Amino acid sequence: MKFNLVTIFVLFLLAQILLILPIFRRRPRDQQPRIWLAESLPLLLFGAVYVWMAMTAQRLWADDRYEGPSLTAMQVEVVGVQFQWYFRYPGEDATFGSTRPELVNAAAGNPLGLDLRDSEGDDDIVSSELVLPVGREVDLRLRAHDVIHGFFIPGMRLKENAVPGLTLHVHFTPETAGTYPILCTQVCGLGHGHMQARLRVLPAAEFADWLQAREGKRRAEEAAIKGGV
Repeated sequence: MKFNLVTIFVLFLLAQILLILPIFRRRPRDQQPRIWLAESLPLLLFGAVYVWMAMTAQRLWADDRYEGPSLTAMQVEVVGVQFQWYFRYPGEDATFGSTRPELVNAAAGNPLGLDLRDSEGDDDIVSSELVLPVGREVDLRLRAHDVIHGFFIPGMRLKENAVPGLTLHVHFTPETAGTYPILCTQVCGLGHGHMQARLRVLPAAEFADWLQAREGKRRAEEAAIKGGV
């Protein structure tokens, strides 16, 4: 982005120089001299305004697009898998447990490949819907297991790709409680049209109750899995 803006700016300056140079060329003596100020001043003014707008727009875009989330932002991992969205919460310790590709087994209840030997993942919560508290900033960490998926929440005007091998971040603050559809905007296979989920934005108290219930369910599932090993 920065390279493109700089390139366009340089080309613009070059074009303006080529336009201004003829003004300073020596005129034939028999030609009536023109009024330089009257002809050149509008061009110079428009050029200065254009340069100012370009530089201001770049700064505003950078401030809005590249400002990172706050330190208190809620962390949620988003994982795209043909043809399903999964959402992982770090639990009470606010730390995600490690994952291993060879452990991915949706049929066995481990669609993200959580490493059960990592104690930091004992309280991780995996959900098929994204549930967030209203008015709190959230930092989404996007990953993909297989192909590129397009994570899109139309109601939040939020879109970012989930790319295999990369972890991309996007942050926002849901301001209105409600239910919003989540879509995939990248054609990811025959089941692409079915790759949908939903976002539920709840009041803080209701979100705390939901999270507590999921943590209890997670502990019970973890105990059952470890007990069966």
